[in-house]
Amino acid sequence: MDVLDLSRWQFGITTVYHFLFVPLTIGLSILVAAWQTAWYRTKKPEYLRLTKFFGRLLLINFAMGVVTGIVQEFQFGMNWSDYSRFVGDVFGAPLAMEGLMAFFLESTFLGLWIFGWDKLPPKVHLATIWTAAIGTNISAYFILAANSWMQHPVGYRINNGRAELTDIWAVLTNPTTLVTFPHVIFGAFLTAAAFVLGVGAWFLMRKKQVSIFRPAIRGALVVALVSAAGVSFTGHWQAQLMTEQQPMKMAAAEALWDDERSAGFSLFAVGDVENGRNHINIQVPYGLSILATNTLDGEVQGINDIQKRYEALYGPGDYVPVVGVAYWSFRFMIGFGMLAAGLALIGLWLTRKGRLPEGPWFYRLAILGIGLPFVANAMGWIFTEMGRQPWTVFGLMQTAAAVSPGVDITSVAITLVGFTLVYAILAVIEVRLLLKFIKLGAEEEPQAEPEAAPALSY
Repeated sequence: MDVLDLSRWQFGITTVYHFLFVPLTIGLSILVAAWQTAWYRTKKPEYLRLTKFFGRLLLINFAMGVVTGIVQEFQFGMNWSDYSRFVGDVFGAPLAMEGLMAFFLESTFLGLWIFGWDKLPPKVHLATIWTAAIGTNISAYFILAANSWMQHPVGYRINNGRAELTDIWAVLTNPTTLVTFPHVIFGAFLTAAAFVLGVGAWFLMRKKQVSIFRPAIRGALVVALVSAAGVSFTGHWQAQLMTEQQPMKMAAAEALWDDERSAGFSLFAVGDVENGRNHINIQVPYGLSILATNTLDGEVQGINDIQKRYEALYGPGDYVPVVGVAYWSFRFMIGFGMLAAGLALIGLWLTRKGRLPEGPWFYRLAILGIGLPFVANAMGWIFTEMGRQPWTVFGLMQTAAAVSPGVDITSVAITLVGFTLVYAILAVIEVRLLLKFIKLGAEEEPQAEPEAAPALSY
């Protein structure tokens, strides 16, 4: 391996690790705000107990996400300085807006929520969690706008070898952003719903706090199923846009080697990358054409033909990503998402009309099912970023040209190992903290109506 390979591994590890925390924070913040709203309107203590219980878990996850996100941003200057120099004027704008506007909202008002339980009027205190939750979603939008510019650059000009921003509105309304944002948000709600379902299942399997967690998992099942449908719909929209903007990514995702009409969706393929063909390819007839063009006979471009077109457009070079990674990450993303949706559908049936599942099997599946959306999210980002290769900014800058020229392989190797070890330690801390507060359960609340909301205790 050289500096480029190690830098890519380092950024990939930190990015995927960081995004384990992001979707749970996005989705769970809205659910916690919804429970507190329900408590404010009904004064039922069950809603307050859920608010405070999952609020603690939200805070643990949020803190871990902030720590890992800071490391990720530093890498732009350390490992990818040529990239930062080339795109800083454009890429930095939405990130600056995220820091000054969105992150300010979520961090400041989350702090007010933590310390304001017995100091703020209930309505004002409720507003703080909603503001923090909205800030979290706005933060996601700005970050996705920056990433979408790498997928589909708009609103810029090239001046003296650098990309300069000419239209911030074009960047913020990039069609790639407009389809990616709802896809990520629905995925975040699916992640949070699976988390609530798994935690609630742990208590119900032990017949503990049933009156608290049965309504919680019932609501989580509804959110999970609706979110899964939203992920599917926006994913279909995203696939069509990807076919138009990055046809090589779609071709690699399907191991489609030549232009084809009425193309089938590949279920399982064994490819010969060197010769540009498949030995085995089990397909759903017309599936890919429907996914990519909404028609049975739509044409989808293939890897070999796109390579020739890109050579004519961009010059000699290898424009094919790692097909095996793109192909299987695409399938794992879809597969794990479908498993989460299937689990939600089964759970809704088993909990209908006030019932609880008989026997421990569903509860155990629900606990294991916590990981399904996390894996799906990770696979989705691996596909998104690896499928764009060899481009860092599609059509403008290749990854090999983006790495820092003054960084040696020893420095990258040391930091790669160091970050990996630190993240492993943080993972242990995160899991132990979550388990500690989960086992404490949803604490009993005073039956009398307090003048102000009770303090969030630890």
